[in-house]
Amino acid sequence: MLASSSSGNSTFIRTERTRILVDAGLSKRDILARLAAIDEQAENLDAILVTHEHSDHVSGLVSLARHLNVPVYITRLTAPAIPWGEFTPKLDCFQAGTTFSVGDIDVDSFTVPHDAIDPVGFCFRAAGIKVGVVTDLGYVPDSIKFHLRGADLLVLESNHDLEMLKVGPYPWSVKQRVMGRKGHLSNEVVSDFIRCDLDTSISTLVLGHLSEHNNHPEIVRAMAARALDGARRSLFTRLVVANPKEQTEVFSY
Repeated sequence: MLASSSSGNSTFIRTERTRILVDAGLSKRDILARLAAIDEQAENLDAILVTHEHSDHVSGLVSLARHLNVPVYITRLTAPAIPWGEFTPKLDCFQAGTTFSVGDIDVDSFTVPHDAIDPVGFCFRAAGIKVGVVTDLGYVPDSIKFHLRGADLLVLESNHDLEMLKVGPYPWSVKQRVMGRKGHLSNEVVSDFIRCDLDTSISTLVLGHLSEHNNHPEIVRAMAARALDGARRSLFTRLVVANPKEQTEVFSY
């Protein structure tokens, strides 16, 4: 994960043959630098995938797509919401809920409950490995639980601590939006998901998209660790909390 927070999100996925960027919520310069930090060249990217149009996921998309001239996979409804300007991107539009392939990676898309035009999450499958990337959702419906079955690594948002949000600096209308069913997942909801619905196949759980004002990595870590203990999964599932200000380690399977 090159970045994962309420101010910028971007995830890099690769096999031996294919390289994908999921979202471009950092500047082009920062994305290029963070790829270089893991010995990856942006010019080798095969595609950019977009989850939704909010700025923390697409702020660097237009400049990066123009620089690389690679296909941008985006839903038919989300594509018109991006300020492309005079640039004509290589768009590969898909319907939310469909499966498509990029190189040797099969991509499952699915709708997530969030206050965007047509937001989606993704699962990536290659060489017998499955990775789920699900952020920006107000709750976890059964349809998403179904899609995440059999995942080896799961990236899930743990956006806010309810008490911190309630006493935090946001206006009440924004607090209501964040807590709503089309907002973001709280630490408490994520803990319930871990205890009741985390698939036994998941060997690495990465919690990200932390609010910089209404959460803290150590709070997330403590609550999720207790949930894993309660589910008797702490010995079988590695827990990683993405720091909002830096990229994560590289996860290899």
